[in-house]
Amino acid sequence: MEDRAPLLLPQYTLREEKCGGAGTGDERWRRDLAREAGKVGYVALPMAAVSVSQYAVQVASNMMVGHLPGVLPLSASAVATSLASVSGFSLLIGMASGLETLCGQAYGAKLYDKLAMHTYRAIVTLVFVSIPISLLWVFIGKLLILIGQDPLISKEAGRYIVWLIPGLFAYAISQPLTKFLQSQSLIIPMLWSSIATLLLHIPLCWLLVFKTSLGYIGASLAISLSYWLNVIMLAAYIGYSNSCKETRSPPTIEAFKGVGVFLRLALPSALMLCFEWWSFEILILLSGILPNPELQTSVLSICLTTITLMYTIPYGFGAAASTRVANELGGGNPEGARSAVRVVMCIAVMEAAIVTIILLASQHILGYAYSSDKEVVAYVNAMVPFVCVSVAADSLQGVLSGHISKLS
Repeated sequence: MEDRAPLLLPQYTLREEKCGGAGTGDERWRRDLAREAGKVGYVALPMAAVSVSQYAVQVASNMMVGHLPGVLPLSASAVATSLASVSGFSLLIGMASGLETLCGQAYGAKLYDKLAMHTYRAIVTLVFVSIPISLLWVFIGKLLILIGQDPLISKEAGRYIVWLIPGLFAYAISQPLTKFLQSQSLIIPMLWSSIATLLLHIPLCWLLVFKTSLGYIGASLAISLSYWLNVIMLAAYIGYSNSCKETRSPPTIEAFKGVGVFLRLALPSALMLCFEWWSFEILILLSGILPNPELQTSVLSICLTTITLMYTIPYGFGAAASTRVANELGGGNPEGARSAVRVVMCIAVMEAAIVTIILLASQHILGYAYSSDKEVVAYVNAMVPFVCVSVAADSLQGVLSGHISKLS
């Protein structure tokens, strides 16, 4: 397999269009659509697997914590994970999405020296953003109590999220590295790195949760260690692979001068992603003031974790669409950008139907993946149809939000 798949669609001249090219207009349209489907699939399917694998690190940790005695560990870890995702990880993902435009268009225009510069700039920016977020996490337990949350859940959630702080800084580095590779359609190395991280995380988390005195705190420590492992693998590939020979370069002072340019794209991208996640967090916080907060918080967090996990699939498709659209626009081919959008929307519709069917088929056993408590499982069973509605809507929204920002 070649290191890079060709990215840009052939641009037909006016003479070729008048003469009908190699065939009729319909034949050429179908041929171009099939070619574009292959290019989008080359990026979209592995990118979806990368997104799922990265988020599955957190999901696997919550699943293991859910099988500890009592409902409190699951409630605390679920609240902490949700708060960490909303206030930290989602913000970093959204800000790093600005690189899909900058790096994607630079690569499409063959301005290879710009890719590393944009990536360094994003890493520095996201690391600085992580500093106030980590300070917020240190006091998150007390803040939860101040807004009326259950004191016991708040205290334990505060302990859990503190051990996620090292993982926050790892995430601030890994996301720009991911976009750097994604803009070049180097998805396979990212796929192997994400899968390797997940496969190593599962036994590591099991050891720390069940075989040490850390208990559920071991799950958050395992997440941080796994995220740093992923950073090391991505950085090693970029530093030593011949695939990145043309696009990697040492950092220069210029990379730290254009932060404003990056922020003009990063902040809107972050807000677009975060608003939906913040609405989820409001639901979890409201569940914390219900009569049985441990049970209700656990059930709702399981449902929202499942929704977020399923959302990573169309998010991966949207990231692929962003790469294709940015490459085509950077290469001066708007018709190719439109073709990419059409193809990825068709893929999103099929994915929504398949995932909804699978969730409904596993309705009665889904809760057991997260908890051994019979009451929790029964409540999750009743919530699955509502989860399916949200998953179907998210599939289209996740893809559309990926390429609209590039067209703007």
